Amino acid sequence: MAPADFPLAEFDGHSPAVMVPESLAVAGDVPERAVVCFFRDVIDEVCGDGRAEVVGSTTWESGAHTLYRLRVDGGEIGVFHPGVGAPLASGVLEEMIASGCRTFVACGGAGAVIPGLALGHVVVPDAAVRDEGTSYHYLPAGREIAADPRVTAVLSAVLTERDVPHVVGKTWTTDAPYRETQAKVAARRAEGCLTVEMETAAFLAVARHRSVTFGQYLYAGDDVSGAVWDSRQWQTSSARTDLFWLAVAAVQRL
Repeated sequence: MAPADFPLAEFDGHSPAVMVPESLAVAGDVPERAVVCFFRDVIDEVCGDGRAEVVGSTTWESGAHTLYRLRVDGGEIGVFHPGVGAPLASGVLEEMIASGCRTFVACGGAGAVIPGLALGHVVVPDAAVRDEGTSYHYLPAGREIAADPRVTAVLSAVLTERDVPHVVGKTWTTDAPYRETQAKVAARRAEGCLTVEMETAAFLAVARHRSVTFGQYLYAGDDVSGAVWDSRQWQTSSARTDLFWLAVAAVQRL
């Protein structure tokens, strides 16, 4: 089959979009720097019950995505949950960019593709395999997208200064967690992927398209490197709160 047979290969970088995120932007004084946090429990702990100011929200059919203003040493940052999966998370990111945020660090969990990647170990993605659909609407078709190396260097430096064990490497972004077959996992591992998740490639594509600064921290959660999935009870890891505060430090540094 030729590339023209696949709608995802039909990138249009010239015709104006019918819908624009500015029409759904958060009104008011929006922080320029923001942490994109996938941990609802951490957001509740850090920002809930008046511990952070509610700037506004953007609403999708799944519910509202609140943008908080969190006062921290050295200033203030925005905090929001983007939703799970590349289409929703990228749409929320678009609206936060349209609202005025310009520098982002995301923090989330990911599946371990390589054996021995311990629960909670931090990964700084420097590239993502584009095995999802959203990024193809922001950039021409391609196998991978690279992170900004200057951003990756800052994120890694923050971890090194705090003696946080970590690895910099490639992640695999997929739309279908229940189709992470043994053969695909082996193939991604062979091309250098350390983790698998559902948003990074799309985030990087949106950031490049909108000319904003974006980096990401992942922590190794469940394990898909073997013949049988191991959840490792990854959503209860203490790494989540720690990773959030590392993201705060990194976004202030950028």
